[in-house]
Amino acid sequence: MKATEANLLRFMQKPKQMIVPIYQRKYSWTKTQCEKLWQDIERVADHPETKSHFIGSIVYIDDDSGSNITDITKYLLIDGQQRLTTTTILLFALGEAFKEEEEENTQRKINNYYILNNEEEGELRFKLLPTKSDKSTLLAILNETELPNDASTRVIENYNFFVQKIKRSHLSLPDILEGMKKLVIVDTSLQRGQDDPQLIFESLNSTGLDLSQVDLIRNYMLMGLDSSMQDKVYREYWLKMERQFEQSEDTDLFDKFFRHYLTVKTGSIPKKGEIYQVFKKYYIEHRDSGVELLVFDIYKYAKHFFKIVFQSELDKDIRDVLFNLTELDMDVMYPFLLQVYEDYEAEIVNKQDFIEVLRTIESYVFRRSICEIPTNALNLIFANLRKDVKEENYLESVQVTLLLKESYRAFPRDEMFKTNFIQKDIYNFRNVKYLFRKLENYKRKEKVNINEYTIEHIMPQNTINHSEWQKELGSNWETTYEKYLHTIGNLTLTGYNSELSDHSFSKKKEIFVESPLHLTKGFANIQQWNEEAILKRAKTWGEIAANEIWELPKVNQAIIEKYKPKKEPDQGAFTAEHHYNRMSEETKQIYLELSNRIKSLDERIIEKYNKYYIALKFKDAYLNFVDVEGRKTKLKVFLNTDYRELDDRRKIAVNFTTQNSVWTGSTLIEIKSMDDIDGVMELIEQFYNKQNN
Repeated sequence: MKATEANLLRFMQKPKQMIVPIYQRKYSWTKTQCEKLWQDIERVADHPETKSHFIGSIVYIDDDSGSNITDITKYLLIDGQQRLTTTTILLFALGEAFKEEEEENTQRKINNYYILNNEEEGELRFKLLPTKSDKSTLLAILNETELPNDASTRVIENYNFFVQKIKRSHLSLPDILEGMKKLVIVDTSLQRGQDDPQLIFESLNSTGLDLSQVDLIRNYMLMGLDSSMQDKVYREYWLKMERQFEQSEDTDLFDKFFRHYLTVKTGSIPKKGEIYQVFKKYYIEHRDSGVELLVFDIYKYAKHFFKIVFQSELDKDIRDVLFNLTELDMDVMYPFLLQVYEDYEAEIVNKQDFIEVLRTIESYVFRRSICEIPTNALNLIFANLRKDVKEENYLESVQVTLLLKESYRAFPRDEMFKTNFIQKDIYNFRNVKYLFRKLENYKRKEKVNINEYTIEHIMPQNTINHSEWQKELGSNWETTYEKYLHTIGNLTLTGYNSELSDHSFSKKKEIFVESPLHLTKGFANIQQWNEEAILKRAKTWGEIAANEIWELPKVNQAIIEKYKPKKEPDQGAFTAEHHYNRMSEETKQIYLELSNRIKSLDERIIEKYNKYYIALKFKDAYLNFVDVEGRKTKLKVFLNTDYRELDDRRKIAVNFTTQNSVWTGSTLIEIKSMDDIDGVMELIEQFYNKQNN
């Protein structure tokens, strides 16, 4: 590798062609980055004493595609395409401005020095050759020809941005050019066969837009291939994925897909900022099968992902249930959904069972949401659920596995679900639109678009200012108002929100009985809107919700028994009661909350009751994960890690190492109240993540 400081325009002046490889990301600088470059140019132009201004590096390697000795030298641009493309756009805009001032000679010099190889023809004529639609757009601007149909928005926007900046600048055109002549770079040329472009690419601290995890993955896989294989893999698989992901407003969606894909393949969930590093490890372990086969596998799972996210599944029955799942907006489901989709495509599971599996997942997630069960356990549940599937009894094994979950992983049973469904603040529920769509379209052949309606409080939110409504509700109207205002019993859909306003129940009823909506049925027989009426309506919808919309899987108990572990894990020589007797009731409740939260981290964590402490450990693991000693006034928590390796921002952990200690942990934390649990769990989760990465 040879790296030297160089003047940017002198670097561009040399006769050569810089080619952006097919695997590089599209030109992506926005006005923000262009504004910063422009400000740098104005600043150095305004200060003659400033001799130079550093703007970044240009890293390149000779193109190995083969060329004649008379051809112009070609290089593959490893890093710096964003600033080099932007500089080319700015220089052309500046040349056009000189042309308008009738200084065509200066324009010609700018083009021939920095933009064109003026003795060449065709694409060799251009010093910079971007890739994808960027190339056709930039060349159309430079040639002053019609823009292509798939023109690069960024190239056009930034060209127009610089045209306006030049027109409005307090600097003269020659001063702007002088400012650009002060820009310097690190000119880094790599030696083929000696330097590893990818390692250098990863280590660069470039200014501008950070590369996404997917940018790094794409470059890593394709950079090492010969040009013909690069082109084949990119065009047949990668480009198709990119075009699909570009349809989404979520610019991180490609990264999110890769996180789900790696969860499927590795069984563990990569951290968001470490997707690339996890992929590298996975790639190295599987590269013997060939890059093309690996990219094909990624593409295959991406197609499943598109069908879920973009609702592109052709089968209407499947598409409908997928729509319900995506509307719940729970990304944690995707690793399992991708695996089930793959099994469906491979005909391991038939269509009807596939649909029923998806409905089971929908009920499981929605019931837990209604019951406000913490979601932190779901990541690992869905990451590992496929391992428990018995292909010969696919649907049954999924349903039973979920039914056997306990504590924070539990599938809420009917009574728990109905109680919470009736009492919950539905109006402020994150999935309120989904909930009302499901209720309203229950048993409907012609579906209702609930976006055309608003949510109506039957007992109005402004009841406190209406004596008529207070009389309607009865003597305990304040309690009824506080308890039921936002609950399902008091809510419906309407297209007459402004007409209904805070009117009396009798006036609202006149509109409700004429409504075609299912949610307004039954009001004709209600004479007074009070606690009894609200509860009766809530229970009616609660029964429908539990028994017909978000059903608990109906599996025979004898079948469930067959799936239960034949041998319970070793619980130790002592019992839970042995330890609970040492604790006060308050301390016991603190322990139960702590143990539930620890076990929610991973299904493999179990409790083992020893004489002096309770061990929370991974099933079949030799060492304990966390030890807890219960006392009357506090819990003593021991982690099997050095306290100095934890980011203990609250300063609650202390060193605990003695020669004859009965505890395996060397870090001690004390818990005296429920308020202490969050801080302790921060450290436990750190320890857990360290062990599982």
